[in-house]
Amino acid sequence: MIENIKWLGHGSFLIEGPPFIFINPWRVMRTPFHADIILISHNHYDHCSIADVDKLRGPETVVIGNEKVAEQISGTKILRPWQSIAYERVSIKAIPAYSPEGGQHPQSAGGLGFVISMNLYDIYYAGDTKQIPEMEKVHPDIAILPIDNNDTLSMREALNVIELLKPRWVLPSNWGTLSKSPSLIEVNEFKTMVGKRAEVLVPVATV
Repeated sequence: MIENIKWLGHGSFLIEGPPFIFINPWRVMRTPFHADIILISHNHYDHCSIADVDKLRGPETVVIGNEKVAEQISGTKILRPWQSIAYERVSIKAIPAYSPEGGQHPQSAGGLGFVISMNLYDIYYAGDTKQIPEMEKVHPDIAILPIDNNDTLSMREALNVIELLKPRWVLPSNWGTLSKSPSLIEVNEFKTMVGKRAEVLVPVATV
């Protein structure tokens, strides 16, 4: 399963299916196929891009997000925290994502992470979040965690989350794109920090 997850840059990922699931597509290239599902965690420009959704969306594509996303992207199916939706053999559960003390990702904004259960694996895309109590209910095989410390996890905080979640694999997100994002060198330092707690995969953007 892990080999089917492709980093597309910043916080964008593709889970190759079927079904084909894009998460927060931003600055992506058009593909020869339409997405089956597009997950949007919150309404910030670098995660909720109408232009990129339009590149990937077909007549049958299901777009999933919160209420603020639905205000920007027509036809969005709204999920609230802890709600689930099934698509063929895939289950997607919305998980709260927020910063308890920060200003960019307050809990009131309704930001989401997602647990995607497919092919007997649970993939946790944390979204833009700090470490929060709700994470104690998540037990993923694969964790996709932001490490940019932009009202999200710092690398040290991400290490604490890994110790809590105990995933087998970790993919860092929110790096390598914006001017304040961690560099590849810093991401490799994070991998060293994690050590044997989990296998950190440092991907190269593919789309």
